[in-house]
Amino acid sequence: MTSPHGPAHGQHGHLCSDACAHVPAAGGIYLVSPSSAVRDPAAVELACRRLAREGFKTAVDRAALAVHQRFAGTEKQRLAGLARAARQKHPIVMVTRGGYGLSRLLPAIDWRAMADSGKRFVGMSDFTAFNLALLAQTGAPSYSGATAVADFGGDEVDDLTAALFGELMRGELEILSFETADADPVDCRGTLWGGNLATLVSLLGTPYMPRVRGGILFLEDVAEHPYRVERMLAQLWQAGVLERQKAIVLGHFTNYRLAPHDAGYDMPAVLQWLRRTVKVPVVTGLPYGHIATKATLPVGQKVGLATEPGMAHLVIDEHHH
Repeated sequence: MTSPHGPAHGQHGHLCSDACAHVPAAGGIYLVSPSSAVRDPAAVELACRRLAREGFKTAVDRAALAVHQRFAGTEKQRLAGLARAARQKHPIVMVTRGGYGLSRLLPAIDWRAMADSGKRFVGMSDFTAFNLALLAQTGAPSYSGATAVADFGGDEVDDLTAALFGELMRGELEILSFETADADPVDCRGTLWGGNLATLVSLLGTPYMPRVRGGILFLEDVAEHPYRVERMLAQLWQAGVLERQKAIVLGHFTNYRLAPHDAGYDMPAVLQWLRRTVKVPVVTGLPYGHIATKATLPVGQKVGLATEPGMAHLVIDEHHH
């Protein structure tokens, strides 16, 4: 059992730093850029070195550093990068960064080829569009969490982010336990799905929005004022999505600025509205979002969720429980 609040405990709880002498082999990672352009190519090189220290060999797609307007290359270049990622030998495909750009590509992606490749696709933010479209089109799972530049190419690497990513990729992460200040009581099992709230809402009414019933929906966002967060949650509620879930798990909503006329209206007020309006248990405190310490989560996988006072437990691997 791994906890994002202090030392890990249990069978797969050891946290490795860069100084660890023995890092278990974890296969290879292929880096691809389907969204916004990488601003600093040196960050990708640094990410590759750090991922190697975590036990991952890396290869960088030949168009990963391309630039066209705000995008990591033209649509043709980015689609070709995803196609190469599905064909190459490394088992893990990680995006360099999020931003924007995948929405344009969704109708042109060969989803069956993506699913049949057996690759473990990993990313977050704009990559939510890929995670959810893959699930909607094929039922195949993927992963939301670590990205190369944000988590391995910056000034420093968060040890717990790296450890949780490595454990999940090696199939070692059984339970993710995290502190929660005010979780509703819940003990359930369902399909884990979600990601960036704005990106998820943009898929409503399209063939790329999964129709998940009895799921566990996790959400985060960045630079969205609380009223915009509430508006998107209201859209999901009014579209019937929220009340089809067994639980709503909230990560972090960061980098927004309140105005004087908000007059006390803030994210806690949104949370109060959500609980009052949607009769589904809400769990807060998930270590996920545009933050330094984040878990990588399986999208489209059956998981368990249980709460107790002050803590929540996400059962990732149910084989042992």
